[in-house]
Amino acid sequence: MSDNGNAAATAEENSPKMRVIRVGTRKSQLARIQTDSVVAVLKALYPGLQFEIVAMSTTGDKILDTALSKIGEKSLFTKELEHALEKNEVDLVVHSLKDLPTVLPPGFTIGAICKRENPYDAVVFHPKFVGKTLETLPEKSVVGTSSLRRAAQLQRKFPHLEFKSIRGNLNTRLRKLDEFQEFSAIILAAAGLQRMGWQHRVGQILHPEECMYAVGQGALGVEVRAKDQDILDLVGVLHDPETLLRCIAERAFLRHLEGGCSVPVAVHTAMKDGQLYLTGGVWSLDGSDSMQETMQATICVTAQHEDGPEDDPQLVGITARNIPRQAQLAAENLGISLASLLLNKGAKNILDVARQLNDAH
Repeated sequence: MSDNGNAAATAEENSPKMRVIRVGTRKSQLARIQTDSVVAVLKALYPGLQFEIVAMSTTGDKILDTALSKIGEKSLFTKELEHALEKNEVDLVVHSLKDLPTVLPPGFTIGAICKRENPYDAVVFHPKFVGKTLETLPEKSVVGTSSLRRAAQLQRKFPHLEFKSIRGNLNTRLRKLDEFQEFSAIILAAAGLQRMGWQHRVGQILHPEECMYAVGQGALGVEVRAKDQDILDLVGVLHDPETLLRCIAERAFLRHLEGGCSVPVAVHTAMKDGQLYLTGGVWSLDGSDSMQETMQATICVTAQHEDGPEDDPQLVGITARNIPRQAQLAAENLGISLASLLLNKGAKNILDVARQLNDAH
């Protein structure tokens, strides 16, 4: 080898190795697409770092013959990924925010909430019903959904339809719809269909007056170790201020209601002219009993002087040091206030009955 060749080899050996950041994700195609989109942004922001994706199956991916609300496990799509985070096998995990409980296990936090895509639900129709709407489907048509929230709201709105649980990832659910005659339509999150490039399958978008959405739906959350300041700083730039504040309000509402997968709770949020609007509702399982209210709060998102660091900077499991604390607290208080209003009006009874009925079936 020439002297030049030796010198190049020596320089390569002595040069610092690129730091590798390992990113955990579920194995499904949608989860990979979501994770790839976050990693692409991080790569552009940090060209000096290398990112490696680690995919794994979760409990929710493995148990496909039981409705989500029946499994009785809060962290269905997150537990295995959190174990890997705890054991330092990955440095951060990308989730659909709606899969993350409002109370995270000790030692974890949501270090980033990315800009929300369409949060609404979408109807995909069986090929023979393309061009229909839920309203114009024939009497007793079966509509598939894995969500009590969707079923409760839509049963109330469309009493001529029957709602039945359908499980599996997006590919599996669409195949069940297309290849069998069991379902006339299925309800899915519009954001997931968009990310998969399947917008052409959307037959109807359900607006809030028909079906309010799940807490956090359409947004991606990046979960990290709460004390890993390096990684928190790394992902913190991904926070989208408006999405963050809307989701803090939604998560605070759900947490204060003590809702989860096993009860029908839904929200709708909007920010306009410095006002954050939150509509929240609860339903009985069959949708016959319901209660919903809207509240608003003034939110100032301009930068402001912050006092020293907080001992516990988390709000509803989220750490966002680069977003004004007062704005975050105002959003959290809005969620708590709306939940308190519903509870004072009797929402606890609706939720308790829904939980008991769900456990009994």
